[in-house]
This record gives sequence, C-alpha cells and structure tokens, in this order.
Amino acid sequence: MLSILTNPVTLSVIVMCALCLLKLNVIISLIIAAMVAGISAGMGLGDIMSFIIGGLNGNGTNALAYLLLGTFAAAISATGLADMLSKKVASMVQGRKWVLLVTFVICAIISGTIIPVHIAFIPILVPPLLIMMNALHMDRRQAASVMEFGLIAPYISIPIGYGVIFQGIVADNMTENGMPMTLGEVWPNTIILLGGMLVGLICCWIFYSRPRDYKDINLSQFEIKQEDLKINKDHIVTLVAIASVLFGQLYWDSMPLGALLGIVIMVLGGAVKLKDSDSTVAEGIKLMGMVSFVMLVAGGYANVVKNTGAVDALIEAAMAILGTSRVALVIVLILIGLLITMGIGTSFGTIPVIALLYVPMCSRMGMSPGATACLIACAAALGDAGSPASDSTLGPTAGFNADGQHDHIWDTCVPTFLFYNIPLAIAGFIGGMIL
Repeated sequence: MLSILTNPVTLSVIVMCALCLLKLNVIISLIIAAMVAGISAGMGLGDIMSFIIGGLNGNGTNALAYLLLGTFAAAISATGLADMLSKKVASMVQGRKWVLLVTFVICAIISGTIIPVHIAFIPILVPPLLIMMNALHMDRRQAASVMEFGLIAPYISIPIGYGVIFQGIVADNMTENGMPMTLGEVWPNTIILLGGMLVGLICCWIFYSRPRDYKDINLSQFEIKQEDLKINKDHIVTLVAIASVLFGQLYWDSMPLGALLGIVIMVLGGAVKLKDSDSTVAEGIKLMGMVSFVMLVAGGYANVVKNTGAVDALIEAAMAILGTSRVALVIVLILIGLLITMGIGTSFGTIPVIALLYVPMCSRMGMSPGATACLIACAAALGDAGSPASDSTLGPTAGFNADGQHDHIWDTCVPTFLFYNIPLAIAGFIGGMIL
C-alpha cells in the first residue's frame, strides 16, 4: 500500500488537486504536478520540461478544435442568432427554474450528438441568461452540474456523435491489447454508467435547489435586447454553417476540419465580414483560449507520467496486494483510473493509457470483455466529470463565470466530482462485478 501512495502518479495527482483547491491557476498546477511526477521518478528538471513540451501535441487536435469552435461560436454570436436563442429560452422559462435547467441538459446533449460542437455553445448561450438566473436566485453550481450530465452521459452510453468516437476508441484499444471488442458491443455494457449519472443528476438538482444570490455585474454587454429580432440572410447562412460543422466532423472524422468548414461558409456567405475576421478570431480565443491551453498542458503532463514508468509500477503494486479477489481488483482499478484521469482530464485521451492497464489485469482475473469495457469507460468518465483540466468542467465555467462570480474549482469541479464521480464509481463497480 505504501508503494501505491508514494508512486509518482499518485503524488502528482494529489499535488495537482491540492493546488487547484487552493485556487492556484489550473495550468500552473498541472506544470507543478508534472514536475512532482518527474522529480519523484528521478528525472532532471530539463528532461521533465522536455517531456512537457514534447507532449503538448498529445491534445493538440482538441486544442485547435476548441479554438476554431470558439471562433465559430463568436461568429454565431455576432450575427445575433445566439441572442435570438437566448431570448427564446428566456421567454420559455417565465420564472420556472426547472424549465431552464432542462433546457441546459437538452442543449448539452444536442451539442454532443446532433450538432457536435461540444462545449463551444456554452459561452454564447449562457452569459445572456445570467441576469435572468440572478433574478431567479438560481445556484450556478446546480446549473453547471446538470449541464455536466448532458455533456458526458450521452457519449458513454449512446453510439451517436461523440459516442461513436468514444466507444470506438474503447473498442479499438481493447482489441489492440488482446481483448477483441467491436463498437456495437461497447454501449450495452456501459449503459449501466448512465444509470449512475442519472442518480447524480437527481441528487445535485435537489441539493443545489436552494436560492443563492449573485450581483448583476459586468453583464451589460450580454443583456438580451428587447426588440424583436427577425431572421435575416446572415442567420440563414449561419444555420447552413452549423449543419456543415456536423457534416465536416462526420465526413472527415475531424473536429477542427468541421469547425473550419463552418467558419469558411460564414465568411463566404457574408455572415462574417473579412474586415471583422481579426476581431472574430480574437473573441474566439477569449471564449475558448483558456480551455485550449489547459488541454495542451494536460497533454504535456500525460507525457511526463508515461515516461516515468510509474504507471507499470502502480499496476505491479496493485496486483501484489489484490491476489485473486475480483472485488478488490475492481475497486483498485477504479481508484487507479480515477488517479490517472483526474490528472490528464480528457476522457478520450486517457483511454489508451487506461486500456493498457485494465486489459491485462482483467484478463489475468478472468473478467469478461463487457466488464472490462464498462470499467474503462467508467475510469475515463471519472476524469471528465471532476478534473480541473477536463473540457467538460472548463466549458460550464467559461459560461457561468462571465461576470467573475463562478469559481472553476469550488463551483464546477467539486460539485461535479461529488455528485457524478461517486455514483459513477458505484455503477462501474456493479458493472465490473456482474457483466
């Protein structure tokens, strides 16, 4: 047990979480955590920094995608279409918190399935609604938590949109590590995780239902105009561009290409003027730049961890303790997965690392491919639901903190960690035992 606690992976994740809870910037926390992992594994500072820099490309595709999606979101906002959507949402709510919360969940689900822009919709939809949320005394922790459900639950349980990508990565990596699995076989074994997230959704909805007061500050720029907004040519071009983003992502299997296609169509269609392109890109960087840089640094952290060799040591230490107990194995696998994914953040990017550990350990214990797939998906989702470096936690913060009154760690990460990671872990344990 001591060897597990002193493992470089364990130490670095503990340090990163502690620093984030103390409100140190996420990027700096990740760099320090990478240093802790490297130094405790006997690396020199120069080597550690080289691995950090070398690993930046690990999440480079996602980082570029979010910058382009942020630019696309800024372009949509400039056309007034986002104002129309926000105004429509406001008119539907009419003082009913539950209607707004359901809207957040539905929009988040759509963003990962029908219109796969992921978190890019949040910074343009949410800020105009903050004044209304303040009037309703809505706790933003409740709103961020219910939105988190819509961002994560679909891809782990439904083979549509990002679900096809996520479950395909699970199947491919299990097969590569000696346990054959097809895409169609993944979701029947991960649907149990959806049940865990539903429990978390209900619990956070109830727990944060009490009124919470916020001040109306720095929101004048987001205020929804009262005059009627009519559909014009720019809006039609924008709708075509949105459809093209979906087409591009499905056709080329590339988020950056899909986002770029949407931007090009808006420019060619005149919805974005060439003279305004600099300001549109700058606004996109403002919306999603922080998310992109966190993703890049998380890739650097992951590269340091991989090169320490500490992951293999963590496996050996765990197997030495477990013996032949399946119950103990499932519990330890979930804990190891939580440690790794909390540090790296992205669920999609951690699957290769997780599969490398889980498949041989589950095979040695005689566990089925279904149980293994469930545990891999569970571990990946644990990081996405609670890590400070996860795009699924950074996204809600980017929207609800538009006026500086929503803390990333205490108002997004801690609530989502408590209300989703605990039921996810329980659901993953049940799946690991019965499948």
